[in-house]
Amino acid sequence: MRVAARSVMEVDHIVTSPQLRILVRIATRGPQNPGDIATELGVHASNATRAAEKLVRAGLIERQSNPDDRRYVRLTLTPEGERLVERVIGHRRDAIAAVIAAMPDDDREAAARAFDAFARAAGVEPSDDGRFTLALHDAK
Repeated sequence: MRVAARSVMEVDHIVTSPQLRILVRIATRGPQNPGDIATELGVHASNATRAAEKLVRAGLIERQSNPDDRRYVRLTLTPEGERLVERVIGHRRDAIAAVIAAMPDDDREAAARAFDAFARAAGVEPSDDGRFTLALHDAK
């Protein structure tokens, strides 16, 4: 929990936690419409729309209209939004890496197996690049 909280604190002067959740959702799932974001966050659509509007004004996301249906709007990250998300994720990875480095080898290997199982249960095959195991197999 501390790792996540510290990574959010890195940018809390720029965006709120709900706004950061919107940015991370777009970064991880691609362009989103405000209705899907509202459902994911468990908030009313108007709240998600207001939060998205603030992110548009901050230059972190942009609104794209569908030429076939002007009522349908997709939200995408701007380069500045991508940098902000990478900053948070990078800080989180660095903090997790420090914790992992302090773990005994046996515990680190057990954690790697647990992350592999977690990824599979989520329907994602663990990758060789350590993305889902946080490179626990290689950390020493």
